[in-house]
Amino acid sequence: MPKVKGREYRAMMPMNAVLPVDDQGEQYRASGYATTFDKPYLLYEIDGVKYYERVDPHALDEADLSDVIMQFDHHGRVFARTSNNTLVLSIDAHGFKVDADLSLTQSSRQLHEEIKAGLITKMSWSFIAIADAYDSETHTRTILKVKKVYDVSAVSIPADADTDISARSYCDGVIQREQAERLARRKRILSMTIDSVIGGNEQ
Repeated sequence: MPKVKGREYRAMMPMNAVLPVDDQGEQYRASGYATTFDKPYLLYEIDGVKYYERVDPHALDEADLSDVIMQFDHHGRVFARTSNNTLVLSIDAHGFKVDADLSLTQSSRQLHEEIKAGLITKMSWSFIAIADAYDSETHTRTILKVKKVYDVSAVSIPADADTDISARSYCDGVIQREQAERLARRKRILSMTIDSVIGGNEQ
C-alpha cells in the first residue's frame, strides 16, 4: 500500500460483517473498532525491547473527522464515506467505532462478502497525532491528541509494511532520545567525579 508522508497507520482491530436479525434480507453492513482506548498494544520490538502504545480516551475529542473514507488497504476504491452517510464514526467508552453501509456498489457488496466469509478480518486507520507522551519505564507511548483521521480501511494483512514504517520511525526517535539522555547523565556523573577528585587533591 502507498504510504502518505506524515500519517501514521495502525492495523490491529477485528472487523465483522453485520448479519440480518430478521427476515428483511441481506444487510450489507460491517462494523468494528479502529482502535480501543486505554489498552496498550505492542507497537514495535527492537533488539528485544518491546515498545507499546495506547490511545487516550480523549485523544479524538477535537479531531477532524470530516469526510473520512473507507478503503481496502488504505488505497484504491472508496467503499463508504462520512460525507454521504454510508460511513458512521462514533466514540464510546470502548474506543473509536466504525459502522459502514456497503450496499451501494457491487465492489462494496463484494467487500462485505469477503468480510463475512472471514477472508478479511482486520481494520486499520490512518491519522496524524499532534500530542503524545512517553513513559520510559514501561516503554509506552500515549497518543493524547489526534489532529485528523483520513481513512479507515479493511486490511488483508494486519502487520502491514506502512504500519511498521511509522511505528519504527517513532521508536527510532525514542531510542535516540533515550541514548542521548543516558550519555548526558554519564557525562554529568563523570564531571562530578572529576570535580570531587580535584577538590580532594587540592585540600
